[in-house]
This record gives sequence, structure tokens and C-alpha cells, in this order.
Amino acid sequence: MSISISNLSKNYGTQTVLNNIGFEIGEGEVVGFLGPNGAGKTTTMKILAGSLSYNTGSVKVCGLEVKINTLKTNALIGYLPEQNPLYPEMYVKEYLLFVAETHGIDKGKEKLVDELIDKVGLRPEFQKKIGQLSKGYRQRVGLAQALIPNPKVLILDEPTTGLDPNQLEEIRSLIRELGKDRTVLLSTHIMQEIKAICNRVLIINQGEIVADYPDISKINLFDEHNLQFEVEFLHEVDATAIEKLNGISKVNTLDENRFAIIASSDIRADIFDFAVKTKNKILMIKPVERSMEEVFRSLTK
Repeated sequence: MSISISNLSKNYGTQTVLNNIGFEIGEGEVVGFLGPNGAGKTTTMKILAGSLSYNTGSVKVCGLEVKINTLKTNALIGYLPEQNPLYPEMYVKEYLLFVAETHGIDKGKEKLVDELIDKVGLRPEFQKKIGQLSKGYRQRVGLAQALIPNPKVLILDEPTTGLDPNQLEEIRSLIRELGKDRTVLLSTHIMQEIKAICNRVLIINQGEIVADYPDISKINLFDEHNLQFEVEFLHEVDATAIEKLNGISKVNTLDENRFAIIASSDIRADIFDFAVKTKNKILMIKPVERSMEEVFRSLTK
């Protein structure tokens, strides 16, 4: 496993930030780490990156315990923190060469940096000072510095915060490309990021893992206790008559013959029987999926 966490807890005094969490991420996975602000995402990532201690549990990167092998695990990880720590007075290439030197890379560093400049799309701006760059290009610089040690694991904490729509799509495409040959753990509280980039989702709330979806395409978007249906009849229908049917908890009128229905079970057969009994016809009846945002809210409220 590229990342293996078990029984991990972190406290600040009497405040528990992480409460006995555990998960594993295999080689080549692109995993979204989702949760509201303050849920414990950044704390978990800092612990993985070796920049924050933990109270109890085990944290391993490529089989090495972080607490015991911090220098070795740091060499396996590329980390882009939420607050991208750049030197605004340095030129882009100058900064990346400096980072290469801090990793002990001397031979071939010029070639490495030039390749990364092209890989992350910095070529049009590489002769500028970092302080002159847009937020999107500064994020590219951050990604480039995270890639310099050729990490097996890439940890990205809120990499698209504050970007405009064009910059968002550019960075998303870049992260998808980077995820083809390494493990990526991507922290965000934005559901669209998960759908656009990741193939697996971990959801954390109040320091605990509340959901792990191995395949994002198979997330159940139907609430088993509050099923939603949209129904359209041929002729006008009284909403109060529909509400009297068994299992229906709420009927919202969309127009005189179209309704949004919330029920505790699948009521499609009952709706068909109702239409026959009232000598009406059904033009359309379909279950309505919850949005990913609704799934997230139901798990973190």
C-alpha cells in the first residue's frame, strides 16, 4: 500500500482532532479527501507529510512508519500545502532549482527543472518572478516543486482554492495527468473537485472517517429513507389526493399536473394504480437522484 493509516488519533490538549481513523490507499489511486472545514483533512495530510506528530496509531507510506522513518518517507512524498509556501522575490526557474538543491539533487537538475516547467505548463511564465504570477500559475509552481523528488505519493491540500473557472479546469487536467503514474491524495471540501478528478472518495467529519466510496461512479445517490420521484399526469390532479397514498410524506406541486413526491418506499406502482382509479394517464414518472452535495451534507451535517 502507498498509504496505510490505522487507529490514528491526534489531540490538541483536550480537543480531539482525529479520532482513531484508518484507511489504506493503493498504488496508482487518485483519492479525494472530502470534508467540511475543520474536519481533520489538513491535520491528516500534515501527519502523512511528516510535519506534524500524532498521539497514537500507525501511519505508513510505502510500508515505512512515518514516525520512525520521517526522512525516508519525506523522500517518497510530494506535498502541496493549502498555503503554498513560495518565495515571491525569486524567479520561477531559480526557485525550482533551489528546491532541487534542497532535495540533494545536483546532477541533471537543470534538465529536471526544464522538464517539470513543461509538464506543469509553466513555460510561458517561467522567466517571471513568482510574485508576478497569477494564482493559477503559482499553484503550478507549487505542483512543480512537489514533483521535484519524483514522489511515489502526491499530497495536495486544497490545490484549487481561489482559482477562476479557466484556472480550475487547467489545474484539474494537470492533476488528472499526474495521477496516471503515482498515488494522489487530494483534499477538498468542494464536491465538483471530486467528480472531476478522483476515482475514489474518503469523507471525514469531526475527526472521523464517515464514508469510503471505492468507486465514485457507484455512489448511491438515492436516499433509501426519503425517495424522491417526479410525476407528470395528463390531466390536472389534486395534490392532496396524492398525499393520501401510503408511503408518501410530501408532495410539491410543480405545475397543475406535475409533482415532486417524497416517499418512504418505491411508490411507482401505487401512482399507476391511482392514475387508473382516477381515469388519468401518466406521462412521466422517474426517481430523482440526490446531488453529490446532498450526499455530502447528509454525511457531515
